[in-house]
Formats: sequence, structure tokens, C-alpha cells
Amino acid sequence: MNYLLTHSITESAKRFPERQAFVFMNRSLSYKELEQQSNQLANLLIDLGVKKGDRVGIYMNRSLESSIAVYGIMKAGAAYVPLDPDAPIKRTQFLIEDCEIEVLITNSIKKRQVKEIIDAKTQLKSCIGFKDGLTINTIPWEEVLQQSEETPSISILGNDLAYIMYTSGSTGLPKGIMHSHNSGLAYAKLSADLYELTEEDRIGNHAPLHFDISTFGYFTGPFVGATTVIIPDPHTKMPASLAQLIEKEQLSIWYSVPLALVQLLQSKSIEKADMSALRWVLYGGEVFPTKHLNALMQIWPSCQFSNVYGPAEVNQCTYYTVQEPPKEDEMIPLGKVWGNTEKLILNQDDGLAKRGEVGELLIRSATMMKGYWNQSELTKKSLYTLRINSTYKKVFYRTGDLVKLDENNDLLFLGRKDRQIKIRGYRVELDEVVGVLSINTAVHEAAVFAITKEGTVHIAAVIILKEEGLITVEELRDHLNQNLPKYAVPETILIGKQLPRTSNGKINHLELEKTLEIEEE
Repeated sequence: MNYLLTHSITESAKRFPERQAFVFMNRSLSYKELEQQSNQLANLLIDLGVKKGDRVGIYMNRSLESSIAVYGIMKAGAAYVPLDPDAPIKRTQFLIEDCEIEVLITNSIKKRQVKEIIDAKTQLKSCIGFKDGLTINTIPWEEVLQQSEETPSISILGNDLAYIMYTSGSTGLPKGIMHSHNSGLAYAKLSADLYELTEEDRIGNHAPLHFDISTFGYFTGPFVGATTVIIPDPHTKMPASLAQLIEKEQLSIWYSVPLALVQLLQSKSIEKADMSALRWVLYGGEVFPTKHLNALMQIWPSCQFSNVYGPAEVNQCTYYTVQEPPKEDEMIPLGKVWGNTEKLILNQDDGLAKRGEVGELLIRSATMMKGYWNQSELTKKSLYTLRINSTYKKVFYRTGDLVKLDENNDLLFLGRKDRQIKIRGYRVELDEVVGVLSINTAVHEAAVFAITKEGTVHIAAVIILKEEGLITVEELRDHLNQNLPKYAVPETILIGKQLPRTSNGKINHLELEKTLEIEEE
């Protein structure tokens, strides 16, 4: 049998028809209901003209319907494209155009934003989620539930496109990471095996759908028949209520960026709630400050903690189980590669790095992407081919991360080759921020760099104007907010007179960082 991502819910619906598949606030979907309603959505999409290989956008806040959308789109033979519901309209319009999306799945909460997108004359033809007198076809969710419950007869292969996840791009524009059913399913299998998931588990899905961490709840949970609890937006902003939710839902698996756990820890509510059901705490996306990790492990001594690593291009590729509370400033390793995965560490000349030598980490895995959407040159640049002989070769993904092996053969993260950083788990290409600043007619030149305050990474920008007084810092911030997601907007923006240069004429970012540190003291 050609097993696909969608077969996970079909099989779980047969084995556990009444078990909760997804929970959101006071509502839930059983596996039987998810199977039926995703079939109904798939049949509606096919009636709307969606064909195999098409891209369908999901534009909604955390909701129960997001799970129906993910599986309904894939059952129609299309690929789902999660769009950040909080991103500026201009950015969302670009993604819809770039991915040639004609059908959007949303809800009534996003009606105003959808109207703005339509007014911009994108190629959208249909919108599922509400009924309104817009210039395109709008269909309410009630109509979805009137469609046939039969599984669509679509020939889908394992290597066919399943979803596209957009992330920041070094060219100044977002780039779409293409994943197949095979790569998504390989991730579900490997993560389920590694963390020994069963149908009895209840997973806390803290990440929004457009963040790659969400695939654990949306793919791995259904693969084993577990229950995925989608954390509502208000709970992500109020740690005290989050602790109550973890207790109420009896979550056994938690996966998020470290910041969510740090906020939970600092709220003090964690010490009052009964979280004895928790057995695994997974974190990834950025470094977990060791003083906070230590404190959390002291409060949850019966939990196992795993440092999860992997760019969205490979989903996950390494893991490290933290055996005991770390000492302050102790470096937590990325660990070892997991199953069905191979690594290389290359020096700056693309030769194999010697033991203990720092080099770039390259990954070859069953979970690897198909490439970047509509960017063949970027795809080619991101890959490394190792020829074994005249007929056999291995293709690796260049992560851009600098690593070395420690005495236990664990990988240690030592920085980046390029100007990519992580903010709350999101990838930000600093050159994309520069690109957005540069399109403002008042800006002559811009330098964007990262600074670290109390273990947290922040973005800073220094701007040189074409003429003094042409624009204010507040107006520059408004310009950035209209074109970038909130996490990519610099916290500090300064207007200067000139930028320091290196001997070869490039902007001296290190000198700028020192200057900023002095000004803030």
C-alpha cells in the first residue's frame, strides 16, 4: 500500500473512531468526525476545480477547523500552504501570488483581512469559511458539511507535494519549503518512535500552523492515534492560564519554543498546577537559557527533556535528552542524528572536517524537503552532492549551521555561516529586513544586526537617510510593520550619519554592535 500522510487519520478512524483527534477550547473532533469532514472538504475543493498539485491556502487563527483544512486539502491531492494570520497584508498577498493560490480556507474572524487581500486583485477565486458579498465565490463552513463523506478517488504518490512552509529569505523575499507526503510521514514515524508515542498520549500543540513545529501535533499525533490539543491564542499570551490548561487537558507531551516554557516558569502558576501527566517536554527553535531549563527540570523531575534540532527543510534531524539539570552557562548539545538520517561536517573548503574541527552541518534524511518553491537556483545552492562512484551519489542539505563534535560524539551548535538568526523559534534573514528598509524612498542605506540581552536575541537597525529629517523612527517602524511579521521588526531603530566599514568596504556589523551597546549603557 502506498501509505500517505492522510492515511494516518483514516487508519486511526478505524482503530479509534470515538477517540479525540483534535481538541480546541471546549470543542473536539473524533477521528471518525475528522475523517468524514476532511473528506467533505476535499470533495468540495475538487468541485471548485482544485487539481492534484495545486496549492490551497489556510488563513486562520488557531482553531479546530485547521485540522480539517490540513487533511482535506491533502486528500484533494493538493498541498496546503499555511499563512500567518498576523502577518502584514502585503506579505500575505505576496505569498498568495508567489504560490499561485486560487482557493483560501479561512473563517469569519479574518473577513476584513480577506477583503483587503481580494481588493489587491490577487488571483483568488474562492474562499471557504464564511458567506459574504465579495467579488469572489465565498462558501460558509456549513456548506462543507453538506458534501459527500466518501473518500475522493485521487491518485496520490508518496513523493507528491503535501505542504509548503514559508520562511524568511536571504534575497529579501520569503521562500517556500516544499515537503512531500513521504518526508512528512517519515517525520511522523521517526518522532513517534523516538518519543514512544501511543494512542494514550495527549499532545500540547503550542505552535501556530505556519511554524514547522506544528507538524508534530498535526502529523505525529494522528499517526499513532493520539489526541492533539491546539493551544488557543489567549493561552499563549497568558502563562497562568496556560498552566491551568495543561492540568485540565492532562497533557503528556509538550513541544514548543523555549520562550513559552520560560514564561510559564516565570508566572509561578506552574508550581500550583498538577502536571503529573507530563512525561516528555520537547523544545526547539532556539537556545534554552540554562538557568531557566535548570529551574524547570527541578520543578518537573519526572519529565524527560529533549533538545530538538532541525531546520524546516528537514523537519527534525537531531535530538539530545537532557539527563540532569544543567549548570549555568553549560552548553546543551544538539545531540546525535536520529534514524534514517546521515550527517556530514564540512570545512570552509567543502572537505570533511577533522574531529573537533568546526564546520558546516549537512544533513541527508528521509524527512528532507523536495526543494524551494519556484526557486531552482536556490534549491541547487542549498544542496551538496557527494559522489560515491560513477552511478551512485548522496545529496545533502546545507543547514548553514556551524557545529563540531564533542568528546561524546554529540553535535555542538557554534553559530551560523550566514546572517540568519532565530527569534522565538522563527527564522529571520537579516538581509530581508534590510531589503524592506531599502525600498523606503527616504532610506539611503540600512544596517541590520542581532544583539543579545540577558540571553535573548533582539534585532537592531541603524538607518542612514537620504536627507536629514525625511522620516522619523516611528514612521520607519510603521513601514516595517506593514511589510514584515512582528517578530522580524527590529526592537531598536537608530538614525545615524554614516556606517562603519571594514577594510574591504563592507559594513562593519561588529563595530555597530559595540556602538549600540555603549549607547544603551
